[in-house]
Amino acid sequence: MSITRQDLLKTAADMFGWDTFRDGQLEAMEAVTGGRDALCVMPTGYGKSGIYQVPALTLPGVAVVVSPLIALQRDQADAINEAAGLERAYVLNSTQAQGSINDAWAAAQNPDEKVRAKFLFLAPEQLAREEVMDRLLALDVSLLVIDEAHCVSSWGHDFRPDYLQLGTLVQALGRPVLALTATAAPPVRSEIITSLNLRDPLVLAHGFDRPNLHLAVQTHVSAEDKRRAVLESVPELPGPGLLYVATRRETEDYASGLVVQGMRAESYHSSRRAKDRQEVHRKFLDDEVDVVAATSAFGMGIDKPNVRFVVHAAIPDSIDSYYQEIGRGGRDGEPAHAVLHYRPEDLGLRRFFASKAPDADGLAQLFAVLRTRDGGVTAAELRTGLGISSRKLGGLLNLLRESGAVMEDSGVYRAGTMSPEEAVDAAVAFAQRREHIDQSRVDMARQYAETTGCRREFLLGYFGEQLGGPCGNCDNCEKAAAQGETVPVMPEPEQEPGVRPFPLQSPVAHSEWGPGMVMSYDDGTVTVLFESEGYKTLSVDLVLEKDLLRPAGAVPEESGN
Repeated sequence: MSITRQDLLKTAADMFGWDTFRDGQLEAMEAVTGGRDALCVMPTGYGKSGIYQVPALTLPGVAVVVSPLIALQRDQADAINEAAGLERAYVLNSTQAQGSINDAWAAAQNPDEKVRAKFLFLAPEQLAREEVMDRLLALDVSLLVIDEAHCVSSWGHDFRPDYLQLGTLVQALGRPVLALTATAAPPVRSEIITSLNLRDPLVLAHGFDRPNLHLAVQTHVSAEDKRRAVLESVPELPGPGLLYVATRRETEDYASGLVVQGMRAESYHSSRRAKDRQEVHRKFLDDEVDVVAATSAFGMGIDKPNVRFVVHAAIPDSIDSYYQEIGRGGRDGEPAHAVLHYRPEDLGLRRFFASKAPDADGLAQLFAVLRTRDGGVTAAELRTGLGISSRKLGGLLNLLRESGAVMEDSGVYRAGTMSPEEAVDAAVAFAQRREHIDQSRVDMARQYAETTGCRREFLLGYFGEQLGGPCGNCDNCEKAAAQGETVPVMPEPEQEPGVRPFPLQSPVAHSEWGPGMVMSYDDGTVTVLFESEGYKTLSVDLVLEKDLLRPAGAVPEESGN
């Protein structure tokens, strides 16, 4: 069946009342309806869900949507069913009763295209179950949608082992794949493509510039000074808004402090009862609270256009997560504030969270089992035999696979030629390299907090976009303007030779750290993301003087760094 642009426009208008599209939306729709894979990197609130909903309602068959956010699955299914006027979207996850799950499969198998299910929403851990995979392969699947696709990348800020099996599903289904994520720097995009086995995908990155967000950082010396400043400044901001904190205890502490200040404040964290969390969501959406003090668990999938501020009382674990969280502000296009309260000592807590000691005993036990199975074994069989959770098994398998100790083909795992000791050592070494990356990601967040340049230019450069000059809507730009100066900007190569010796997003090599990618320039420095070490910031003058970097393929001679 050939789908035209007019078909897509008609479905969008008839089902959702849409007559305009944002940059990249229609292009991605045409790609997947034409049988091509696509990777869309677009910020929260940009309309990524529409990119799969319109094609899926236009194509025959059922779209399979993989998302880790169970609450969002239900919200999206309800919105589709409301627009369609009947039940066309079904949810399959651990919260559903068996009767509802049976109804979903029956609807997906219904041969009548007018009433059959058009969408099946699944959590990634569902795919570890062999019977789920078998039933999906038996369906007439029109499109495979993978939301939060950055979770498949060990470079990403929210890596989830459950996502590793999705590459096998992609190959088995052989249908167009639409991978969606709100935050993915260029190296993460490359790994998404590789891990998901995407075939010559259309890659679109749009909408990262949010000029209505005013960016600011306030630096503090002591923890008490910071707490006092947050409690005094948040009530002065136009609401409603979000206050992100580092720990569960702080959600309660800040919420009670803001209530004393006269605000309608609620706390939110994963240890609260599900009923209480749902009530906080409802109050926030209905404008019954002024501010929610929350950990990073709050806000995923919440579409509230009038959030007027997003304040962080602690530095985030990465630029990726920070940009995703502040992106929840000002979705209506009206002005909103993004304020980071920064204390250098807080970096120690983030570095602690970024430290992940691998389970050497678990790795040894798993590898020993794999060595006894010459014909290979599936993840489901391993999970049953070892009696461990899907998440833990996925993490161990990922370390062994990424380190080369274990091979995987179509969901079957086999031990390689390494000895058990070599396999564990290789997996532990890989885990340590990934920890270096996580630690360096914290350092990139520090760079954002401490930069004297335009903050918007810094953020956009991280995601591979160029602003072309100071934004005029961040604290550094305003400070420079008040002093009759301009914020420092790194000249383009043609303006001043030598200041940008390598183009942005170009591959380079270092004699000690190996291959990497140029991510950004800032105030005489260049930041490179190395595959083995993560983000490293080097002096441009030193790079040129000592020939520290060369284009990829030309390995520089040994030199000091």
